[in-house]
Amino acid sequence: MVTNLSATHSLLTNWISEIRNTEVQTDRMRFRRNLERIGEAIAFEISKTLPWEEKEIQTPLGIHLSKVLAQQPVLATILRAGLPLHQGLLNYFDKADNAFISAYRKHRRDGSFEINLEYLSAPSLEDRILILSDPMLATGSSLVAALQALKDSGNPSQIHIVSAIAASVGIEYVVREFGERIYIWCGDIDDELTAKGYIVPGLGDAGDLAFGPKTQF
Repeated sequence: MVTNLSATHSLLTNWISEIRNTEVQTDRMRFRRNLERIGEAIAFEISKTLPWEEKEIQTPLGIHLSKVLAQQPVLATILRAGLPLHQGLLNYFDKADNAFISAYRKHRRDGSFEINLEYLSAPSLEDRILILSDPMLATGSSLVAALQALKDSGNPSQIHIVSAIAASVGIEYVVREFGERIYIWCGDIDDELTAKGYIVPGLGDAGDLAFGPKTQF
């Protein structure tokens, strides 16, 4: 249920290399655009797996029996780092409903952290296809907390997780919590986490690279 889109070469692997590259990361607009393009590429791949139906379409010269999505998904993201990746998904799933979650790491003095959720806005998710994006799937704690919070809005028929870069341990944690009913789509997968829960080699802090440094709290 895990797809690593860097397993085969495509334009996506070029964009992944750029968001990792410290020389390219200084250009915030390019960093955001690359995340957006990664979201677009993954949206196209996800679309191949979604239910479809036939619909009669009136053209200027006749009727065509077209294949279209059976239902529009709900696109959700974790603020703020997820916004560019979310926008890429929305560029392709342009009729989708949207959900937003505010989640952040609250660091303790001993170096550990807990996930704080302060805001959630979502439509009904009952029997809907949910696509949740977060550029970095590190420990998986934020994603699991977000998915648990989204349960209050209904039980989705499918759950897709979209990340630019994921850590193996984070993937294992998400799968352990939600089982085979979850699909994970990654631009690339790294195998190491630091003691503070950051992906190695990763790319750094996606939110800071996209929008500028924040005050630590």
